[in-house]
Amino acid sequence: MNSPDQSLLGKTVGYADQYDTSLLYPLPRATQRADIGVHGQPVFLGADVWTAYELGWLNLRGKPQVAMGRFIVPCESTHLVESKSLKLYLNSLNNTRFASADEVKQTLQNDLSAAVWQGGVVQSSVGVQLLLPEQFGLEKIQDMQGVNLDRLDLDCTHYQPAPELLSAASTEQPVTETLISHLLKSNCLVTGQPDWGSVSISYSGPQIEQAGLLQYIVSFRNHHEFHEHCVERIYMDIMRRCQPTKLCVQARYTRRGGVDINPWRSSHPQAMPPQIRNARQ
Repeated sequence: MNSPDQSLLGKTVGYADQYDTSLLYPLPRATQRADIGVHGQPVFLGADVWTAYELGWLNLRGKPQVAMGRFIVPCESTHLVESKSLKLYLNSLNNTRFASADEVKQTLQNDLSAAVWQGGVVQSSVGVQLLLPEQFGLEKIQDMQGVNLDRLDLDCTHYQPAPELLSAASTEQPVTETLISHLLKSNCLVTGQPDWGSVSISYSGPQIEQAGLLQYIVSFRNHHEFHEHCVERIYMDIMRRCQPTKLCVQARYTRRGGVDINPWRSSHPQAMPPQIRNARQ
C-alpha cells in the first residue's frame, strides 16, 4: 500500500519530458479517515477541486498549447493523488503531441480516474475541465461570501486541532448562515511546508459560537495533514460538537507548484459550491 513517506514529496527528482502516467502516486484515504472515526463509506458528500495553472502540451505540428485545468475528484474515491506526483505527471505532457484539447482532456480523465480508484472499478470519474486562453478572462478574483470571523479580537492559545473549542446554542432558535475565515493554516504531512487557506462553513442548526469556531480554525496552525483530510476533520468536528442539521465545509488553499487544492464536504446533496478564486490564489 502506498504511503506518504514513500512518495516523491521532499525528494529531488528529474522531470519527465514525455507523457508518463506511472508518475501518478495514489494515497489511500482510509488511513487518515480512520483517525477521525470514518470507516468504510464516507459519511459526507463532496469533492476535491484541483486547479492546475501550468498545463501545456504540443499540437501535432509541435506548437505549444496552454490551458488551465480543473480536476474534480469525488470524495468517495478510495484514493487521492499526492500533489507532487500530479505536478510531475502534468509536466510530462509538456513535450507530448496531442491531436486536440479534447484528446488531452480525455487522457487526463482516464488517468486520474484510474489513479483515484487504484485499479478498482471506477465508480465515478474524475471531472476534467480545460480552460483555453480565450477563456482566461472569465477567471475573476473574488472574495468568499459570508460573515467574516477574522474581525473578532480574541486570544488564541491552541495550535493543534482542539474540537473542544466548538460549541453551539442548542437551546435557542436555529439559524442558517455562512461563516468564513482566511486564517486557516496547516502543514504538509510529509515536508512540513505551510499550507495557507481560506475556509467557508455553511450550516443550518443551532448557532455556532463564533469566537470558539475561529479559535478552532486557528488551532490547525501547527497540524500536519493533507488539505483534504483537514477539511474532513473540520467537518466531522463541527458535526459532532455543534450538531447542525445541514453542513458544508469548503476550503480554498493557496497554490503551490502551479496547483491549488480546494476540497469541500457536505452533509446533503447539493451543487458544487461556486469555485471562487480568491486574491491569494
